[in-house]
Amino acid sequence: MKRINVIGTSGSGKSHFSRRLAQKLDFPCIEMDAVFWLPNWEHLDTEDFLLKLQSLLEQEAWVLDGNQSKTNTLKWQYVDTIVWLDYSFFHTFKQILVRSFKRSWSKQEIWEGTGNTESFRRNFFSSESVIVWMLQNYWKTKRKYAKLFASELANSVRLVRIKSPKQAELFLANA
Repeated sequence: MKRINVIGTSGSGKSHFSRRLAQKLDFPCIEMDAVFWLPNWEHLDTEDFLLKLQSLLEQEAWVLDGNQSKTNTLKWQYVDTIVWLDYSFFHTFKQILVRSFKRSWSKQEIWEGTGNTESFRRNFFSSESVIVWMLQNYWKTKRKYAKLFASELANSVRLVRIKSPKQAELFLANA
């Protein structure tokens, strides 16, 4: 277990879990959103994003936090383990609400050097809301990853499905 991709729907806690796992294993943690997002909520175009991501994935070991389907072909050439945080809808919804409120209140920069912060307007009253995104994509993401875990990829990659915070803690303790 040297190249690990942590996946899951928005709000599942991928970044938090990935940082903890990377720290435990003493591996670099690569947060795909931190690579993707530029200042003022602009983002890299797909080609530049994939080139930058590829250079990071060529490292010997890492924990990669992120989904972005357009990266699957690239990242899964390197990955040896995929960890799916597959928490219940209600748990995930609660987490994303709490996170969105805290980030809106604190105005803390999300990805260093971008100046990007969240606001109550963006999180609760906008079509760009991560909460709306989670609500629209939770079940679709769940079906997509269930298919993935039943695919031939299981023959070449270790697949770990974590369905509760308790299972996540156990996995981290034994990593």
